[in-house]
Order: sequence, then C-alpha cells, then structure tokens
Amino acid sequence: MLDVKIHTDGGCSGNPGPGGWAFVITEAGTGSIIVEKWGGEKATTNNRMELMAAISALEYVRASVTHGVAYGKIAVYTDSQYVQKGMTSWIHGWKQKNWKNSAEEEVKNKDLWLRLDSLASGFSVSWTWVQAHAGNELNERADRMTQVAIRNLDRRG
Repeated sequence: MLDVKIHTDGGCSGNPGPGGWAFVITEAGTGSIIVEKWGGEKATTNNRMELMAAISALEYVRASVTHGVAYGKIAVYTDSQYVQKGMTSWIHGWKQKNWKNSAEEEVKNKDLWLRLDSLASGFSVSWTWVQAHAGNELNERADRMTQVAIRNLDRRG
C-alpha cells in the first residue's frame, strides 16, 4: 500500500479571471515526487481553482488504481480553508440539506464538490490546511506551477 502526500494550490489573476491549479504528489515515507501537474481555465474563480487542484490530484490517484497501484493513507495539504473545511465539516451538512447552505441557498460550486466527494470516497483521505506563502516547500512549488498555468493562459489570448 502506497501512502502519499498531496499538496494542492489554485488561484486567479483577478477573481473572477484566468485561473490555474496545480498539485504535487509525493511518497509519504521518502518525500520523493511521484507526479506534479497543473492546468487552468480562462474564466474562473479562486475557489473553483482550489477545488480543481484537489479534484485533479484525486483523478490521478483514481486512474493509477486502475493500473494496479494500491493506496493506503492519502494526506491532502491545501492552503484553502474553503477546501479543507468543506471536505471535513461543511459537506456533511450540505448533503443532509440536499446541497443547501445555512442560508438555504444552493451550495456554490456544487458541481465540483460532488466530483471531489465522489473521488475521495473509497480512500482514506485526510485534509490539512497549511498557511500559504509560509515556507512550506511543496505548497510553494504548487503555487509556482499555478502561476505558470495562469501565465500560459494569458499567452494563448
């Protein structure tokens, strides 16, 4: 069983605006990088990009299972309290209230929350918030890749 750490980040140039997301997956025991990826969207929000970083990382994990990789513990580190709190506490109430928030309005980004929840199911996933721009090497790496993704969108016009 492979235990992994996933560091994610997402952001926008303007909010909304062009946005990018990135993740770095490392082996928990050695810290060796297994994979890192990034992507982006021309018109999006910070929160959507933070969610897409986690979704894309877990899509990679899910796909590698179909190729025979067995995962043990998956630790996701995010500088987004929106993602961390969403997955550890808010989502339970949203499900009970048929995806309504405390104001009885539909949860924002419901499409992405549904995807993330589905991808996380069946795995042992922990969600930890880390402070952005505070010297966490892999969070900083994901942040740099997010900025590259945004710049690449800007170049494509």
